[in-house]
Amino acid sequence: MRTVYVNGDYLPENEAKVSIFDRGFLMADGVYEVTSVLGGKLIDFGGHLARLERSLAELDMDKPEGFDDLLEIHRELVRLNGIEEGMIYLQVTRGAPGGRDFAFPDPEVTKPTLVLFTQNKPGLAANPVAKKGIKVISIEDIRWGRRDIKTVQLLYPSMGKMMAKKAGCDDAWMVQDGAVTEGTSNNAYIVKGNKIITRQLSHDILHGITRAAVLRFAQEAQMEVEERAFTIAEAQAADEAFITSASTFVMPVVEIDGAKVGTGAPGNVAARLREIYLDESLKAAV
Repeated sequence: MRTVYVNGDYLPENEAKVSIFDRGFLMADGVYEVTSVLGGKLIDFGGHLARLERSLAELDMDKPEGFDDLLEIHRELVRLNGIEEGMIYLQVTRGAPGGRDFAFPDPEVTKPTLVLFTQNKPGLAANPVAKKGIKVISIEDIRWGRRDIKTVQLLYPSMGKMMAKKAGCDDAWMVQDGAVTEGTSNNAYIVKGNKIITRQLSHDILHGITRAAVLRFAQEAQMEVEERAFTIAEAQAADEAFITSASTFVMPVVEIDGAKVGTGAPGNVAARLREIYLDESLKAAV
């Protein structure tokens, strides 16, 4: 049985409880982060912590008690649950005021809720899917306008995953005003003529921690990077396509809306970036 963390306490998962009045439950008034664990160590932890702090600030939400101890809490959960490869999920909500009101509760009275739990994923780095790639469909992006804040409002991305599954595919790329924004839980890229193209940072997409690392490693490896929007047609005509996220690292995309990308098999750029990312991230893991 897993040990989880709830507001200062390490508990067996079946004893962990959060109030029915918690605003994360009632209003999706919360933010989250997912940090991968490889070799028992945390990948890109500093980036995830910085983005969490930004998300809280953008929503005018106080830091939870224990914020300064988050590295130690993550490490303790890894230790208690014997995680070699997997993920740690962290969620902060605006707390449980004891009732339901659209107005924010007084932060002096209602303190944020902090929850963390682990997911054991042996073989995360050696995921065989990376050798064959994934297939995606395109769907309209109808989410709210602040996708840069990593909130727990994940209903439409969940629906997108299910649309893809129903179509016999693995994921969906969302499209707004004719251009791809991102995947349901990942950033999207294409490769054309050895140039890596991905949408520029704005309120339209999540500022991916893995995205930032992969683009840095790509430039250090003398790969050309262009940050701009691209269309589904452009992606279908690309040499390669791929996604990045904290749990998939770099994952090739081999089919978009039924059309093969490039040869229909993972390309060299995505494979090389995955290799570099895993190597460099492991060196810097904490």
